Amino acid sequence: MGPKRIIIVGGGAAGFFAAIASAEADPAAEVTLYEATAHPLAKVRISGGGRCNVTHACFEPAELVKNYPRGGRELLGPLTRFGPHDTVAWFATRGVELKTERDGRMFPVTDDSATIVACLREAAQSAGVKLVTNMGVRKAERVSRPGGPPDFWLTLTDGSGLRCDRLLLATGGNKSSVGLTIAEALGHTIEPPVPSLFTFHCDDARLVGLSGVSVENAATAVRGTKLRASGPLLVTHWGLSGPAILKLSAWGARELHAAGYQFTLALNWVAPHLPAQVRARLAAERTAHARRQVATANPFGLPARLWERLVAAAGLAPEAQWAGVSNPALAGLAAQLSEGEFAVTGKSMNKEEFVTCGGVRRREVDFATMESRVCPGVHFAGEVLDLDGVTGGFNFQSAWTTGWHAGRAMAERAAPVRG
Repeated sequence: MGPKRIIIVGGGAAGFFAAIASAEADPAAEVTLYEATAHPLAKVRISGGGRCNVTHACFEPAELVKNYPRGGRELLGPLTRFGPHDTVAWFATRGVELKTERDGRMFPVTDDSATIVACLREAAQSAGVKLVTNMGVRKAERVSRPGGPPDFWLTLTDGSGLRCDRLLLATGGNKSSVGLTIAEALGHTIEPPVPSLFTFHCDDARLVGLSGVSVENAATAVRGTKLRASGPLLVTHWGLSGPAILKLSAWGARELHAAGYQFTLALNWVAPHLPAQVRARLAAERTAHARRQVATANPFGLPARLWERLVAAAGLAPEAQWAGVSNPALAGLAAQLSEGEFAVTGKSMNKEEFVTCGGVRRREVDFATMESRVCPGVHFAGEVLDLDGVTGGFNFQSAWTTGWHAGRAMAERAAPVRG
């Protein structure tokens, strides 16, 4: 009888965490991680602008799951047993301290994703995980062996093969993910992958030349739907980005895909002020500062260039004074501020947070162990599942959580295989 053979396919955050969890839970197990490219943990390295948004400082699971457009209900139990507190502690015990920023995002104090990459690689090496790069798994077949439970025969990308007792798929959820191909061949249903967390293309004169301008809190909505989101917003060369947009794209991933990414975006630049409150505030400004120029008297603290552009869009001349602003013109300015409409004509993927909606159907997986209900012995972790979060560290947290549970379960349940 030989050691337990546990194979992990995919050298990203979820795969590494699962490999470490397996090897630490059963030091006698033979844990091998296959990464098809030469660069394991590549997404960890580039995430958060190279700083790596490890998790989010939301420590109540019932609140935390509200940040997952798909999979929140299933994640409640797993996050209760391994959540952000546990993630912080896990890295701390390995010498990596995290800090919390004002918006709740948590980063290494070094502000360098290389710190996280090095920590994961060192932890894997210390636990005895064998890392094989430039080698993927092309195919997995479930086979029976005399006198024991079924195991798997894997075909690698170089044509060679090997057996394993437990198999973890952690290859991500994009359309080219080999994990989805393998899962489907083993009997799983795949929810079609579509982009999530993307920015909006808006060819609108009000935004031209404002690239880099941001507002601290904006409210966004998609006309004709129930989709709503709020938060910081950033004007880019191609349109609009920032958490308010990325959250909207995550919650609306399927609807916006079905619409061909052509829709009308409603935008309140001065949230949480409602339109009636905005009109009242502008009227008060007109009364209190009648001789001031509208273009330079900004009662909402918006960036000056944005305010000037919205004033012009309302039809007011640059030299116009508040005293000369009619009630219809004031209502027009209020509408530009709180009820603006922008035609969205496409999307761009946020490369730092590349996430897809779709993957292995959740109800076909036992989230206590991350084991397949369709093909026992196969486990899943990370975005290969139809599970995704909004921007802010939530996707990495689900990777750590599902990886940890899958890894522990494989170590505890795996049976020795014959040599």
